[in-house]
Amino acid sequence: MKLYGALILLSLIWGLSFVFIETLISTAGVWGTVFLRCIAGVLILLPVLLVKIKKKEVQRPLPWKALVTVGVVNAGLPWGLIALSQTNITSNTAAVLNALTPILTGLMGFFVFAIILTKMQWIGIGLGFIGILILMNFNVNELFSSQFIGIGTMLLAATCYGFATQFTRKYLKQTHVVVTSTFSLLVGACVGLIGVIITDPAAFGRIIDTADFVFIGSVIGLGCLGSGIAYLLYYYLINDGGAEFASTVTYLIPLTALLWGNVLLGEPITSNLLLGLATIFLGVYLANKKSKVKQRSSHAL
Repeated sequence: MKLYGALILLSLIWGLSFVFIETLISTAGVWGTVFLRCIAGVLILLPVLLVKIKKKEVQRPLPWKALVTVGVVNAGLPWGLIALSQTNITSNTAAVLNALTPILTGLMGFFVFAIILTKMQWIGIGLGFIGILILMNFNVNELFSSQFIGIGTMLLAATCYGFATQFTRKYLKQTHVVVTSTFSLLVGACVGLIGVIITDPAAFGRIIDTADFVFIGSVIGLGCLGSGIAYLLYYYLINDGGAEFASTVTYLIPLTALLWGNVLLGEPITSNLLLGLATIFLGVYLANKKSKVKQRSSHAL
């Protein structure tokens, strides 16, 4: 029951995160949002990490290469892609596309981590991408035009999550969850800061000049809750429930995001959105149906 309680709580927090991102990007910009999100999360987790180190609960040496990799592909890069996506699409559309994460977790397992997929799982993957086509009104050209920023960048973000989930389970299973969470956010903050310096150096000036209570509340909500507390829950789910179980949080995130987006931002819930979500959900269910998993003889990474 603890695992399912953590799963529901995480979905509520991350569903609201899409609303916070929508609020922040107009002022902080794409990479400024990433930086603020990560730094706020670090402020929550760093004291916890220091306590764990003092109690000698953290094993050394730390797997630095793996921690940096996860920080880039599970925080810095996908969060930048999500913020970029939400400059063109609504928060609830972004959340629905994010529901593809379990399907892309399976694909990453097949192509990168040598996991054989069953016929049913391939059918589920196919249904997931049909769900994307429904969201796009079957206008595939959008993925190969200027509209790639939106749907296309959300697909890249979900792919990053899929890779990071499998990578974490394989290389960081023995690493304390607080260590993984804190260092992921530190690396993500570095990615965000580099992004601001390269693409939008005026972002911090805008933040100082225009930040209000709503902005500050969104930073706290997105960073402290959506990054700090949520990261602890997410890595707990991976370590105790497995990569596939953890990724099923995206079953629930779109539902909470649709609710938050409609109530707080007035975003419409369209028939295409609901039909696409239902199709993706069916695909995710089939792609994650329990079966005997075989490993190919070769090993990646």
